[in-house]
Amino acid sequence: MSFLVKPIHFYLTLFLFFGVATASSAQLVPGLSDTSTKVAVEIPDDSLGRRTPRGTVNGFIKAVAEQNYIRASHFLNLDKPRRKVAERQRIVKVLQRLLDQGGNIMPYSWLSNKPVGRQDDELPPEEDLVGTVTANGQVINLFVESTGDETAPVWRISSETVKAIAAVSIEEKLLVDRILPSTLKDNLWGGVPAGHWLAIILLFILAYVAARLVVWLMGYLLRVSWTKARTEKGVHLIDEFSLPIRLYLAVWLFIAISQQVGISIIVRQRFSTVTLIVGLVALIFLLLRLTDVVSNFSRGRMSDRGRVSAVSIILFLKRAIKIAIVIFGVIGILSTFGFDVTTGLAALGIGGIALALGAQKTVENFVGSVTLITDQPVRVGDFCKVGDISGTVEQIGMRSTQLRTGERTIVTIPNGDFSSNRIENFAHRDRFLFNPILQLRYETTPDQIRYLLVELRKVLYAHPLVNPDPARIRFAGYSTHSLNLEVWSYINTPNFDEFLEVKEDLLLRFMDVVAASGTAFAFPSQTLYFGKDAGVSPEKATEVSEKIKAWKANNNMQLPNFEAEEIEKLRGTIPYPPEGTVGHKHEDN
Repeated sequence: MSFLVKPIHFYLTLFLFFGVATASSAQLVPGLSDTSTKVAVEIPDDSLGRRTPRGTVNGFIKAVAEQNYIRASHFLNLDKPRRKVAERQRIVKVLQRLLDQGGNIMPYSWLSNKPVGRQDDELPPEEDLVGTVTANGQVINLFVESTGDETAPVWRISSETVKAIAAVSIEEKLLVDRILPSTLKDNLWGGVPAGHWLAIILLFILAYVAARLVVWLMGYLLRVSWTKARTEKGVHLIDEFSLPIRLYLAVWLFIAISQQVGISIIVRQRFSTVTLIVGLVALIFLLLRLTDVVSNFSRGRMSDRGRVSAVSIILFLKRAIKIAIVIFGVIGILSTFGFDVTTGLAALGIGGIALALGAQKTVENFVGSVTLITDQPVRVGDFCKVGDISGTVEQIGMRSTQLRTGERTIVTIPNGDFSSNRIENFAHRDRFLFNPILQLRYETTPDQIRYLLVELRKVLYAHPLVNPDPARIRFAGYSTHSLNLEVWSYINTPNFDEFLEVKEDLLLRFMDVVAASGTAFAFPSQTLYFGKDAGVSPEKATEVSEKIKAWKANNNMQLPNFEAEEIEKLRGTIPYPPEGTVGHKHEDN
């Protein structure tokens, strides 16, 4: 179980530098910053360096390397402080053996170096997680806890962890100790048998060779099972990913095997920083290669579609993503070396805000260009109207879009303004609206208007390029100098030139129909009539006066309002459609 768990945890930690941390892994692997909500106070030094979790772990490893097990026991929070010396030494040796045999301690740079410990994990404020060991198939978390107060904190391996370690008995020898000759076991380098140092170097070489073999085998299987992998592009793609995957896999194998064969935790801690940096570099190269592959694929697709502007966007995004990967990678490597990158990240954030404010219009135009590429309200070659500017789109660039107007001039519109304006695209309509207003002279009689309504509709219905639904002509009303007929119909053509041809044909036919009716088109004018005024008709005035008297006598004057009964009597008494029309004859039948 531990063979799989430990390397997986290690590689999960690598992703933390790129914002892929989860709530559960946050306990095992600290982030870049180590904040504290407590007030900073002057803290005296501890003779054993136990003021911080990092100091406690580092001191314990050093004491074990010196084989000073009594000193090492002072880094344990013993539930029975007066344990016998032999018992204290036994617990330390058991913990050392468990760490050697598949145990894991986080790199020193990841351990809190502040007296208050980590405050941004899900553990109690006085407790930190520093690693894990496996005993009898069960994983034991290694916690350190603060046993002092704020003025003089003392961090020790927690009593809960010590109690779990004390219950373990180990008799089996480590694999590396079983295969090493006595000379390499008896000769100590830095408190560790010399064979362990030689073994870990050999393991690194073997891990790299094994990773190289595995990657080659994977490439071979891909070429055998996937036809495209045998093409020039496929071979190039496999070669692009071979190196970072090989490095990544070599680190994984190195960590996993070194834990299982029982390489001393002292040696592994010395190499932990190196392996972590190699893993980070491999991850950076992998992401850079992946960025290249994705961008090249996208560029090819956009080039095939003729979207030159999209290619520019892809190139810009490729460079930006690569820069971000390198920056975060450098931050991760510096953090691994133990540098405090919190200040640098804060400065980078402030600098980013200042840069964003200074380049606000540039960012706005870039976002506008991305919007134009993704939403595609217009494409190169489309005739459109943006605000009050009409023209054909000639180029969509990173900063601006160029329109060729009807006067053959070039108008350059910033993409931020372009995308925020109302855009009317004429290139994608399927038909054109034909909506003229025919203005007739006021001398036109009602029968002439009826004639025109019938004959003009015949023209629309008979024309092969006029959509019959709807194709209507209505007497729309009276203007200051004309009687208006409104035409509303669609011409079935997406081509503007053909629309103009059909429009011209229809207007000429309308002129023929109007001329045949005996009337004419009106034009803005004033007509002055001279004639003998006949005045008011006395007979009709007398007739109306008598009718009003009768209404009054019978109390039947429907003013100021009509009675409801009278309205009901009048309802529907006017025939509609009018007599003589097709609709009226149809109702009679």
